[in-house]
Amino acid sequence: MKNSQLIYGIRAIIEAIDAKKPLNKLFIQRGLKGDLYKELETKVRKNGLSVSYVPLEKLNRLTANNHQGAVAQVSPVSFHEFEPLMESIFEKNTSPLLLLLDQLTDVRNFGAIIRTAECTGIDAIIVPTSGSAPITEDTVKTSAGAVFNVPISKVNHLKDAVFYLQSSDIQIVGATEKTNDSIYTVDFKKPTAIIMGSEDKGISSSLMKLIDVKAKLPLKGDIESLNVSVACGVFLYEALRQRLS
Repeated sequence: MKNSQLIYGIRAIIEAIDAKKPLNKLFIQRGLKGDLYKELETKVRKNGLSVSYVPLEKLNRLTANNHQGAVAQVSPVSFHEFEPLMESIFEKNTSPLLLLLDQLTDVRNFGAIIRTAECTGIDAIIVPTSGSAPITEDTVKTSAGAVFNVPISKVNHLKDAVFYLQSSDIQIVGATEKTNDSIYTVDFKKPTAIIMGSEDKGISSSLMKLIDVKAKLPLKGDIESLNVSVACGVFLYEALRQRLS
């Protein structure tokens, strides 16, 4: 968590949540009790915040200040509310191109993807509130500052985002090796949301059931897959190629 802004102390974190500060993650000491802690727990659950319950030693390593058993990492960027962001995009663009990242956990991969998304004109990136890579200083650096130019929205469940997009006539394209269809058969000129899966497991099975179009990259080598940021770049540039032709 080096170079990241921290908030420490239960009351300070509660106030940050109430003020809608963009919090990446909370670290709470295991075994905490008391009314103030219960209030924090309630707000964490209500806001779908990502939290890890850790030993006291972990918190002491994060900060030398009086943390009272709770430390929060502040994101360097603010996140957009999903539905208002989508409504704004749909008003401006008749054929939006969106990117959904399913449980992507590496901050550098995240940064690289954001950079490519900005270069290819992605309208927004959508990630789950829990289990997704935080936006840290490393993310900002790897994105070459693009993180400040691409709207990013956090949602409690990507499935709900998919349902919303499908109801708005957005085709959902999943990048997966579990298909015989090539990326080059997909019509990316349509309003489209591309889903990229996690580094190790790919797209979750629950999301896979909802996908309209599954597509894979052709591979001729012995290695079975590309790094997710590289694969995402190929998908985004194929979409851009079609839209420019």
